[in-house]
Amino acid sequence: MNLGEITGVKLLGVLLLVAVVATGGLYYTVYKSQRDQNDAARVKLQAKLRENAELEAYKPKLADMDRQLASLKQQLDIERRIVPDEKDVDDFMRMVSGEARKAGVEIRRYTARPYNAKEFYTEVPFEVELDGPYYSMLSFFDRLGKVERIVNVSNLLVASTRKPGDAKAKHTYQYAPGESVVATFLTTTYFSHDLDPAAAGKPAPPVKK
Repeated sequence: MNLGEITGVKLLGVLLLVAVVATGGLYYTVYKSQRDQNDAARVKLQAKLRENAELEAYKPKLADMDRQLASLKQQLDIERRIVPDEKDVDDFMRMVSGEARKAGVEIRRYTARPYNAKEFYTEVPFEVELDGPYYSMLSFFDRLGKVERIVNVSNLLVASTRKPGDAKAKHTYQYAPGESVVATFLTTTYFSHDLDPAAAGKPAPPVKK
């Protein structure tokens, strides 16, 4: 078809048709894609605004939650001092010996006994032998009962320094004039760290006095 043969009205119609087709193509290739992206971004924005609104309700509670966390941390620190995480036998023995010195008694022997692994803690017992004045011995046990960590005393045997064998003392020493009694007992402390159940019943590491 020769464009020169097309009348003005027909030419205008053709141009309008071309413009409509071009506009439709542009809409589906560019504008619609952009609109879809805008709609998706709007949905994400609304979701984020709802999330922020939900979180905003917790804002007044943050200070209270921080105080609760600080309180729980303090309680955990106290519990760790009462039942430590680490099986530090040396520190435990130093603590017992320190209380003995303050009370005025002499610890002669620590003997490690088999420890016992429980589900949440481990029992670590030691057989201890001491001698000193009778009331000093009582003071020692009183002091031991007031230390921060848990210490249990059991199987207590007491005898005079003249017959230490009655308390199953392993040795006889040159006792000071003011000393009147010899005692043997089992002292047990506890640790919260995990142990292999197969290790239960093994003796604790030897301790140097």
